[in-house]
Amino acid sequence: MESGGTGLALADVDGDGDLDLYVVDGWRLAGSEVVDRGRNRLYRNRGDGTFEDATEASGAGDDGWGTGVAVGDANGDGAPDLFVSNLGPDVLYVNRGGGRFEPAPAPPGGAGWSTGAAFFDADGDGDEDLFVAGYIATTLEEVLHAEPELDWEGVKVMFGPFGLEGEGNRFFENDGAGGFRDATAAAGLADAGLYYSFGVAALDLDGDLDLDLYVANDSNPNYLYENDGRGRFREVGLWSGAALDAGGMAQAGMGLAPGDFDQDGLPDLFVTNFHTDASTLYRNLGALLFEDVTRPTGLHEPTFRPLSWGALLADLDLDGRLELFVANGHIYPQADLVGSAYKQRNLLLTDGGAGFVDVSERAGSGLAVVESSRGLAAGDLDGDGDLDLVVTNCDAPPTVLRNDTPHRGSWLLVDAPRALRITVEAGGRTFVRHRFAGGSYVSAHDSRFHFGLGAATMIDRLTALWPDGTETVRTGIPVNRVLELAPSDGAR
Repeated sequence: MESGGTGLALADVDGDGDLDLYVVDGWRLAGSEVVDRGRNRLYRNRGDGTFEDATEASGAGDDGWGTGVAVGDANGDGAPDLFVSNLGPDVLYVNRGGGRFEPAPAPPGGAGWSTGAAFFDADGDGDEDLFVAGYIATTLEEVLHAEPELDWEGVKVMFGPFGLEGEGNRFFENDGAGGFRDATAAAGLADAGLYYSFGVAALDLDGDLDLDLYVANDSNPNYLYENDGRGRFREVGLWSGAALDAGGMAQAGMGLAPGDFDQDGLPDLFVTNFHTDASTLYRNLGALLFEDVTRPTGLHEPTFRPLSWGALLADLDLDGRLELFVANGHIYPQADLVGSAYKQRNLLLTDGGAGFVDVSERAGSGLAVVESSRGLAAGDLDGDGDLDLVVTNCDAPPTVLRNDTPHRGSWLLVDAPRALRITVEAGGRTFVRHRFAGGSYVSAHDSRFHFGLGAATMIDRLTALWPDGTETVRTGIPVNRVLELAPSDGAR
């Protein structure tokens, strides 16, 4: 349990226009005794990228053994709600306004070990359903009394996941009023392999106006579920090419990052993996077909040695191309005894068009922080137009990484909660961002669409695509601003 660490979320929970921070916590053990029931924390953004602890006033300080958090609108009131995945009963915190929450009396989720989760409208009925991944079928008693019994590099470490039964993934359909019913089997999402699932992302991978589902599985093939448009899914991972690496091997999928790295308008998938096994970049070929392009894009060497978790594909310097950030850290503290490292440097890689290059060493003091990192969430914390990052660390405070990169261009932030895709034409270039829920590792980024626009000084045309196939088109938009859009805004 302890090895997986915890996630976090960035969302404007109090409606004041800036991003607040929710951090999930776990428990601390001494032998088989619980000596500290860590409590989740909500930090309110003061408006300048600094925070104050607002946990007591919020009512969202869950003290279960936490794993991750998903952000969504469970009851359709426009305010972000928080789903917390735990070892033990999961919790849904319903936002009552002003950053105050109440626990839902009958929350969706499970009572085992839940990990990644995502709110998304699976069946196109206008409300948000919930997918919850499971890892290992276990109990608190089993965790408390477990002993290191696996031989690894000549030392004894924890046992698993191989040889242990997986916890089944679950899907909950929203009843339209903020209540949920278990519809796992009816939706075609029964976890046939009982694989060990971590990262989850829901997005339109094939351009057919519904949200598909991708699940990163540890030590097993990844799942890709194709949505039929009515909230019924078919698992096509092996057929798609996004379940295994180029050599046909299953990997230890932890987290994932969707993004159009090659600027062809299709969302690609980056999946983080175990150490001495590179993280994998799957290029989207269209029609739900993917190709492992890890080696051609220069990602094999820098990602081979680290053990990687949360990840992000985003334009961090506003030049119009996506960078890749990866949170790293080993699961075994004993790694320090065998020539590896428990605490590992996080990675920042830039893409100049000829492949990714590791620039971590020259990326500033924030990348000099070395911990055993896990969750990662991105958003503009200080209102300057670029994306800042927050990372959770095992047995250490989170790291807040303020983005001080010199701006290499202008920016746009689009708040369009139901849009599937935003296309921006500016400065002779076309930029595409896709809506996705989940992503990273058991964490939640700011859900708004962020664009770096390079040298563009005006947005010539912006097109928002909605789930019903209609589009909203805006022209002549000034750069360096936040734009709000709804489906009724000039849809055609």
